[in-house]
Amino acid sequence: MERGKGKGFTGWLKRGIFAECVLVAVLALLVIWKNGEQETEASFSTNTLSIEDDYIKWVDFTVSYEALCKAYDWDVETHGTEHQIHWVELLAYTAAKTGGEFGKDALKIMDKAAEKLAAGDCTMEELAEGLKYYAYYLEAYDAAIGGLVGEYREGNGDSAGEGYEECYGLKGYFPLARGFDYTHYDDFGVNRSYGYSRPHLGHDMMGLVGTPIIAVESGVVEALGWNQYGGWRIGIRSFDGKRYYYYAHLRQNYPYAEGLQEGSVVTAGDVIGYMGHTGYSTKENVNNIKIVHLHWGLQLIFDESQKEGNNEIWIDVYPLTRFLAKHTQAAAKVEGTKEWRRTVDIVDPKVEEYEAGHLEEIRAPMREEDLEGDELSKVQPEGSEEQKVTQ
Repeated sequence: MERGKGKGFTGWLKRGIFAECVLVAVLALLVIWKNGEQETEASFSTNTLSIEDDYIKWVDFTVSYEALCKAYDWDVETHGTEHQIHWVELLAYTAAKTGGEFGKDALKIMDKAAEKLAAGDCTMEELAEGLKYYAYYLEAYDAAIGGLVGEYREGNGDSAGEGYEECYGLKGYFPLARGFDYTHYDDFGVNRSYGYSRPHLGHDMMGLVGTPIIAVESGVVEALGWNQYGGWRIGIRSFDGKRYYYYAHLRQNYPYAEGLQEGSVVTAGDVIGYMGHTGYSTKENVNNIKIVHLHWGLQLIFDESQKEGNNEIWIDVYPLTRFLAKHTQAAAKVEGTKEWRRTVDIVDPKVEEYEAGHLEEIRAPMREEDLEGDELSKVQPEGSEEQKVTQ
């Protein structure tokens, strides 16, 4: 009888210990889950600094080439359907789910969401409900790539100028003319020492002197001239004011496309200048850069106070450069000149909208035959003999 009681007590004790172990394990899992949630929040905090004064202060554009391609494909494939997917929204949703990381798991999340959206099972508003940082990523990514995809009309070579085809897709262009050799790698953030130690806030594409430089997006020439760091350079602002494209180290003596000046309106795909290696000099028109290359950068502007100074936002455009290689523009040499011109024209509705509302502000491009003396020297600088481009 006593032995039976002992066995009963031992069994009860074992069950109690087991229950206690289960409870400890559950508590441990809860702690791990909570820590993981905090780590996710920390990841979000690292990639998405706070929004103050009602505008974004910082953006880490970490979208991969693969993610750009996948989101773009979903956008184009569903265009014109009842359930069109907008690539910026899809990227923003994915980033909000992953904390701005775009590895293989993120691509799976993107596909799963896109399949639901395309089937009409839900809307993006429903998918994004409760995602704390979705609105942030949507605004940030729209500022970075919002002007690159949309409707446009592309010329088909009709000499009468009437043959334009309605298109939808990538209307932003690769920054170098098609067929010219180049090399590049991701060098964003690498240290630069001229003048003072600083990170490299752009993307370098090595090539040959005179390679035609192509406008990535339509916009207005906001800066043109000499800068001791960038040499002969061009700054183009998107029509919505959110993007500032910077093209630097242009060719000595003849850096710009004919007639280009501050205030000029350019269309994506236009030839705007020529590759060189000017810069790193307070004296104008000097080749102090050892390697011939185009430096192009993209600055995001959410408030005009960010345009110049310590609050500038420059993003890594290496993945974007690879993506833009999907849409290149060929250029043809204008016989008897140093000029190259685009070979296929497009009509960008954004250009038409801007010009309709800014008729008095637009400066028509100047042609060399219209200029004389000092006026001509202001368009293209004088200097030492240039190198010739070879293909």
